[in-house]
Amino acid sequence: MPTNPICVAIDTPDLDKAVALARALKPHVGWAKIGMEFFYAHGIAGYARVAEAGLPVFLDLKLHDIPNTVASAMKSLMRIEPRPAIVNLHATGGFDMMKAAAEAVAGQSKLIAVTILTSLSDDDIWAAGFETAKNTEAHARSLAELSRRAGLDGVVCSPHDVVGIRHDLGRDFLTVVPGIRPAEAALQDQKRAATPEAALAAGADILVIGRAITGAADPAKAARNILAGLHAG
Repeated sequence: MPTNPICVAIDTPDLDKAVALARALKPHVGWAKIGMEFFYAHGIAGYARVAEAGLPVFLDLKLHDIPNTVASAMKSLMRIEPRPAIVNLHATGGFDMMKAAAEAVAGQSKLIAVTILTSLSDDDIWAAGFETAKNTEAHARSLAELSRRAGLDGVVCSPHDVVGIRHDLGRDFLTVVPGIRPAEAALQDQKRAATPEAALAAGADILVIGRAITGAADPAKAARNILAGLHAG
């Protein structure tokens, strides 16, 4: 695990921009996240170009399908070189899907599950049909516990949910936390966000930060400033 907890979200369909960002940010961040926007545009070849910068890659494809399909997809992802450091799926795919994925990955990468997206509020999960969920935090904690039982290494969760998940599942369960916004940054489409300092203090292992870095006039400087704030805290 890199000592730098910042994972920069390289969510762009522009291959040259993605490669330039990875190279420029390598000295200042611990991870690079490659998401669907980039991967669907450039596939494995594009992934390899970004990975050449030398950062561990979190391949954020959020798989969600029947167990056999997800397990087969994970086996395919494990053949990518260099292999992703972290891959993920949606916890709402259920126990059998997650267990099949864990068996397919077989410890070759860290496998984590998305609990509740940071763009969703209590009202949103109710509208989506989760009538039994009291609130996003309770539902995220339940999904995290299910993920652990299925053999996963951790979860993607809101900064608001980290304390409860840490309480339930301990220090060794990986928490990858998006919805990170420096104090001066706009929330944009995030509804359950926190500052980098607050998320780290709550127990986050990895802080996924996108537009606050990649949208800055000087992304390297923005990453350095965020890291300096974490060290100051």
